[in-house]
Amino acid sequence: MRKPIIAGNWKMNKTASEAKAFAQAVATKIPSNDKVDSVVGSPALFLETLVSESKGTDLKVAAQNCYWENAGAFTGEISPAALADLGVQYVIIGHSERREYFHETDEEINKKAKAIFANGMLPILCCGESLETYEAEKTAEWIEGQITAGLADLSAEQVSSMVIAYEPIWAIGTGKSADATIADTICGVVRSTVEKLYGNDVASKVRIQYGGSVKPENIAEYMAKENVDGALVGGASLEADSFLALLDAVK
Repeated sequence: MRKPIIAGNWKMNKTASEAKAFAQAVATKIPSNDKVDSVVGSPALFLETLVSESKGTDLKVAAQNCYWENAGAFTGEISPAALADLGVQYVIIGHSERREYFHETDEEINKKAKAIFANGMLPILCCGESLETYEAEKTAEWIEGQITAGLADLSAEQVSSMVIAYEPIWAIGTGKSADATIADTICGVVRSTVEKLYGNDVASKVRIQYGGSVKPENIAEYMAKENVDGALVGGASLEADSFLALLDAVK
């Protein structure tokens, strides 16, 4: 039985004081991690605050990105070794906004995944298609290509422990959402791709999230589906009450 995982992605939002207030409001109120893994993905500026405020609680902290080298002349990049030293547990990589606005490739995302594992953290690897790809009915092959390239040369043990998030680009921040049946179908494509690459045992263990206009009002519909193990949530994770409501909706 795969444990559900709900991860908030704040994107480029909040100030340091707002991040601290959020952590103080939720850290001691989230459900036990026997029930659900609760994760907040924050801009790098606030990670130390979140790690400090969540210490001794079941709230886990994710970075929104990192580089694939631990150190060097890479001005402005985020070292995975430094994230691990800070106490960060997850790193979101391959988000559609990183791919679209910053032109990240599958190969770069794969290098980041390796660096994250090498530093004892877990990647949340995102995949997803554009509206054009979806309407052309090429979603399955697009997703299979992203997953195959993103997981290249990772071990079965690594893939079993990581998280993959399916987030259709056309459903992020648009108010549109893939319905639960579509989400389950494409999360199933992700799982079948993992099975082709690593076998059924790994495919049955890897956790797959859906992301795209998920709210407390609709999360239960997604979580009821066989292949959906959680959600990567944007706007609805920004307020403490809303984030807690997402967690409470997980049965």
